[in-house]
Amino acid sequence: MAKVEVKTNLKCNGCIAAVKPGLDAIEGLKKWEVDLTDPERKLTAEVDSEELKQTIISSLEKSGYKAWS
Repeated sequence: MAKVEVKTNLKCNGCIAAVKPGLDAIEGLKKWEVDLTDPERKLTAEVDSEELKQTIISSLEKSGYKAWS
């Protein structure tokens, strides 16, 4: 099990609700959360492999949001 972290432009719980279906569908992504109190709005995830980081970023972008390392 690995832990990955990406910065996002998610701003509220509505944003999180919008990206939830895509993130929940990623195989190997065990658990994720976004810290909306952090100015960088970091998404922290427990994953099977660190290679899923790019998949997470792509999923957020497909939902209309931005994410970067």
